[in-house]
Order: sequence, then C-alpha cells, then structure tokens
Amino acid sequence: MTTSLLNAERAEQNLLDLLKIPGLSGRERQVADHLISELKSAGCAAEWIFEDDAHTRIPRDFEMGNLIVKIPGTMEGPRLMFSGHMDTVPLVRGVVPVKAGNRYVSQGETALGADNRTACAAILSMVQVVLENDLPRPPITLLFTVGEEIGLFGAKEVNVEELGSPALGFNIDSGEPDRAIIGAIGAHRWQVEIKGISSHAGVHPEHGVSAALIAARAIADISAKGYFGKIQQDGKNGTSNVGGIQGGEASNQVTDLVKVTGESRSHDPDFLIEITEAIRGCFEAAAASVENHVGKAGRITFNFQADYHAFRMQEDHPTVEATANALAKLGITCKPEVTNGGLDANFLNVKGIPTVTLGAGQHNPHTVDEYADIEEYLTCCKLLVQIVEDAVR
Repeated sequence: MTTSLLNAERAEQNLLDLLKIPGLSGRERQVADHLISELKSAGCAAEWIFEDDAHTRIPRDFEMGNLIVKIPGTMEGPRLMFSGHMDTVPLVRGVVPVKAGNRYVSQGETALGADNRTACAAILSMVQVVLENDLPRPPITLLFTVGEEIGLFGAKEVNVEELGSPALGFNIDSGEPDRAIIGAIGAHRWQVEIKGISSHAGVHPEHGVSAALIAARAIADISAKGYFGKIQQDGKNGTSNVGGIQGGEASNQVTDLVKVTGESRSHDPDFLIEITEAIRGCFEAAAASVENHVGKAGRITFNFQADYHAFRMQEDHPTVEATANALAKLGITCKPEVTNGGLDANFLNVKGIPTVTLGAGQHNPHTVDEYADIEEYLTCCKLLVQIVEDAVR
C-alpha cells in the first residue's frame, strides 16, 4: 500500500510548522506562503499554483483570495479535490504549540489552531507522498480557502471553473478520521432595526415609543411561539438565536433606536424560511403594539441573508463510497454523519462539487482546551493518500 510511504515524522513536522504560523481570517498570507514553498519543494510546478480573486468579492478587508493548486494527472480519470481552510479564530493569537504525549496543545491560554492547520498539513503531506514518489494519479485540485471562520467566505466566492470542475471533493475540517460528514445544516443571518420615538423618560415618557420595549416584546413572543432556541414544530426541527442587541444612549431618554442581530438554522430549507419569517412577524407585531399618547407606533426594518445552504449526500454517492472504501483499507469502518454546523462543504456542494468532510484530529476548536490528536492526524494523511491510490484503480 502506498500509505506505507508516508513519513510520519515529516508529516508531524508539517503540522507543527503550520501550527506556529498566525493566520486570522483575512490575514492568511503567511500560511499561504508557507504552503506554496513546501508544495514547490515537493514537486509542484509554479504554473500549477495560483491565488483567485475571491477576496475582491468578500465584504471585509482581506489580503488575499483562495490558494488553488491544480496538479495534472498521470492518467485520465475524475478530478479529485482536497480542501481545507487557512484561517483561524482570534483566540489562537499568540499560540505556542507544544507536544503533550500524543497530542499538540497550546502552552498558554490560547486556542491551538488545529482547526484547521490539521487539514493544511494533511493535504501537504499527501502531496509530498504522491509527487516525491511519482505515484500514478488522476488530476488533483487543492483548495485552501480564506475566511471560513467568519462566514465560509472563500468557499462561497470560489469559481468552480477555476477549480477544474472536480468530480469528487474531500474537505478536511473535523476530528475523528472514521467520521464522514455527508450533510450539514443551512442558516440565515438576520438583522432588525427598531425605530421608536424619543422623549424625556422622566417628564413625558408617554410621548415616546420605546424601541427597547419593542425588542423585549418581540423576543418574548418568539420564545412563546416556540421559535427561539431549540425548535420543534409539527415534526420539523431547527434552532434560532438572538446574538446581539445594541441601542440606547441615556437612562432618561426613551430609547428610539435598537438593533438586534440573530440567526436561524434548519436542515429543512422550507422550515428555515418559516423560522425566519416567524421571527420577522414577531418583531412587526411588537412594533405595532407599542404606541405613544397620540397613537404613533414604532416600526422595524428586517433583513436576512442565506448564510449557507443545507445539503445531504446519499451514502451510496461515489464520494461517500470512495471515503468508506479507503477507510476500510486502513482497517477503519466509516461512520457517515450529519452536522448542525456550517462547513466549506455547504457551498462546495451547492456549487456542484459533491464533497464530504473528513477528520484530521482537531478537537475542542475555538477553546483554550483545543488539541490535535497526532495519531488521528496521521491516519487522515494516510486516508488522503489511499483515496488517490484508489482513484487510479
């Protein structure tokens, strides 16, 4: 088996090197530069490597777009794609990775960045095995995305044609290697601007319309109708949350402006719309219910965006079967799962690239307890090599 060609010590060093590099969302340049250097050393020609212009379509200050590598095949066959995101969360800032037994952890009170340095390192390790040993291969695309942690921006804005229209996609962004995430939830992000009427809260409070009161009534109504938190309505499931409330300037002023932000989630696209529209209705009703002494009421402006779309792959899909077969050759039983979180795979599947998400040993992401399990990481490295070998067969 070609997986025996994996140099475990070198693969582990790849991970450690990447864990040491900062790369918050929008600031992935150092990560990309390291990957480019190592990929070239492994045998990637310069003309195979490029950066797209996804960052020009992201409504944030990004220093680069996605890093894409298109490795020509030595034989004809469906193009494979391996992907992982380069960015980390702010809690990783200042990380010092150290080895503790069979794990890498953070030395201080920071996150580690295993989410998603494990993916970048595993993909790099696979390429080293394939190219340096001149193994037979189909065409392969590598996609290292930006801005995953703050909205899946890189995957959302990537141009499929620039990827070579892969037939099978393997995204690495999870923990246990035996898990194959074949479905994920969809989500809306919504914003409400509540406009009331200002007045002196001590002299003439009845002249005002409190935007704060409207917000309170709306949120209470959302909960009373069963559309807050964990939602179960007529056999349909979802979640919602109020994430932020801003408004008010002085305690003696009837608040005339409050802004509320939140989200809705569901695996059912129709129910997702139902949740968001129920929330809109509660804010509209609350605004109409608060009047001043002459009958003037508050008003709202409600907007929402599809943050990402739900997807669900069948277990007999070729991408899922390729994952299960490769794991079986490593002596591992594949466990297909559906997650309630958003992944780059949400957008990749919507764009027509059937993509499963694999695990590479990251655990407790976004916390100071985050760690990378080295054995699980090395298993993922072998899994990626095995997928390439199986594609040749």
